[in-house]
Amino acid sequence: MADDPLTSDAATSLLARCTFPPSGTEVTCAVSGGADSSALLVLAVAAGCVVTAVHVDHGLRPGSGVEAAVVRQLAERVGAAFRATVVHVGDGPNLEARAREARYAVLPADVLTGHTADDQAETVLVNLLRGAGSSGLAAMRPGPRRPLLALRRVDTEALCAALEIPVVHDPSNVDPRHQRNRVRHELLPLLADIGRRDPVPVLTRQADLLRDEADLLDALAAAIDPTDAKALAAAPPPLARRAVRRWLTTDHPPDAATVERVLDVARGRAVATEVGEGRRVHRHRQQLQLHPWASSHSND
Repeated sequence: MADDPLTSDAATSLLARCTFPPSGTEVTCAVSGGADSSALLVLAVAAGCVVTAVHVDHGLRPGSGVEAAVVRQLAERVGAAFRATVVHVGDGPNLEARAREARYAVLPADVLTGHTADDQAETVLVNLLRGAGSSGLAAMRPGPRRPLLALRRVDTEALCAALEIPVVHDPSNVDPRHQRNRVRHELLPLLADIGRRDPVPVLTRQADLLRDEADLLDALAAAIDPTDAKALAAAPPPLARRAVRRWLTTDHPPDAATVERVLDVARGRAVATEVGEGRRVHRHRQQLQLHPWASSHSND
């Protein structure tokens, strides 16, 4: 018979490396039924949090409803509340991104996730392939929302094995159509072979260093008024870029090319530029103004 999951030595040893909120805090855990999210649920309860486990069924494969039942049973076993939600994501392009957006749309903003150090390393590489700067390469920020970031995937798998927790194996996690899967199953092993060392600690350490530097630059850039064309043009380029990015960010930050076009407007090399999402930046009397494209175009 497996140990009590809340008092087992396996759980206790891992908790010291986790960053859960204080005991008694009400939290929601996103639990798919895989080893990482199942470990998240067990450890959150063991940390003294008042936990609701939420399973999101994307409806992408037959039998996915059975996975919700697995999560429900685990929640009952550890004394957590449970809720199941169904979203509809059709197969097709950008499936990963669309499924993620649909999932987070039905989860609270402060939901806890079971991302580990291995996920962090994968995120660094995925963002590098996308051409991200230091903020993107800083990857996921550690803290209460991602309390397992210091753990490895082998830790969560070992915990589930020690406690005899049934684990759901999602076949989409090995589908080579998804970029992250190729990073996980092809690129990281190749890097380990070339470097003759485990690349995950190296990549997570780089993310931590870049995050500290990005935070410093963001703090310095906060002093720059991005609507003041002269101040923006005179600022050091790394700070000017961050000031513009902060100004234009809505759900997603602007890409590097958009930021550079706005800086060209501030420097007098252009009068206006489109910045995406139906918006346009226009310079008037040394001030940068952000308008919907239609209204700014009519004023030219």
